[in-house]
Amino acid sequence: MQNSWYNKFMKNIHAVTWKENKWYVAKALEVEVASQGLTEKKALVNLKEALELYLEDQTKVELTPIHKPKLQDLPIQINA
Repeated sequence: MQNSWYNKFMKNIHAVTWKENKWYVAKALEVEVASQGLTEKKALVNLKEALELYLEDQTKVELTPIHKPKLQDLPIQINA
């Protein structure tokens, strides 16, 4: 039997946060996981928990490599 720490390692995940009405949203960039909270800190805590739950049973963790993410405004035309 393997020790519980055998296959565990630390990995930094980039997250972007924003406010929608009374909720803060936190979304990971390397994997399609998001969460929310009433504060930005709580949204990030909830995102961390959601990421750990999402990844805990995966035998191979594949994260999209993101290097030096930069938030950009991109104007688009919408026909409404």
